[in-house]
Amino acid sequence: MTHSAIETPAISNPALWTGRVLSGALIAFLVFDAVIKLVPLQVVIETTAALGFPPELARTLGILTLVCTVLYAWPRTAILGAILLTGYLGGAIAIHLRIGNPMFSHTLFGVYLGLMAWGGLYLRDPRLRALIPFSR
Repeated sequence: MTHSAIETPAISNPALWTGRVLSGALIAFLVFDAVIKLVPLQVVIETTAALGFPPELARTLGILTLVCTVLYAWPRTAILGAILLTGYLGGAIAIHLRIGNPMFSHTLFGVYLGLMAWGGLYLRDPRLRALIPFSR
């Protein structure tokens, strides 16, 4: 039985570290976001209600955020984590769009986080670079 190997391009040191910094910053932010939802802080309760959700849903969102973030942070499941985070962030974008929040500061914030997630992963994971070769 033969397996076809995907050629994994070498990652330069600056690209690798840029990817790690992007991913690290995203992970730190998402862990913080999850923790304040698990507590939940008063600002989280108020914001959850302002978004049209029952305040008790904050803990569930915190758990979802934490699970997706842990999957993203662990190298073996990083691509699955990025896919799940993309879905989660897409939901956040839709919610902000639905209630008419400001475009660049609120609605597109999920896009910014998604770009950090995929950009950081692309720069640090040769498997993803092999699947999506922007240049040859």
